[in-house]
Amino acid sequence: MLYTLDSTMHYSLVLFLVFGLHQTLRAAQMDKLGDYKLCGDPECSYVMSMATALDDFIAPDCRFINLKKEQMVYVYSKLVPEEGAGVFWSGSVYSERYVDQMGIIGYFPATMVNETKKFQEDTVKIPTTDMDFYCH
Repeated sequence: MLYTLDSTMHYSLVLFLVFGLHQTLRAAQMDKLGDYKLCGDPECSYVMSMATALDDFIAPDCRFINLKKEQMVYVYSKLVPEEGAGVFWSGSVYSERYVDQMGIIGYFPATMVNETKKFQEDTVKIPTTDMDFYCH
């Protein structure tokens, strides 16, 4: 009887680990927020500008980042708004106080920030891809 109990527990643990890891490693594709984006370079790898958060913003899903009032934000791209859609930019936050958020790139409403310094005057309009809106 003890052998059966151990085997059952072992089997349950294996199933839990397999399905648990599968769920963790799976990414989710979310709806696109726009078909085109403006970037400072064709790869959208350069910071276009710096901005300051005007108020707190809580990310509604994994495509977005949280902002804290007066937090500095590096802007990497600006989605070209579609008719009836909001204007979203992508970027990452800089904050010595909220170190856990640094390096995470996500979207936020352009109305939540004040652009303070432009690094790239010339922009490149490129199509967005499904990967632009993937949640990891």
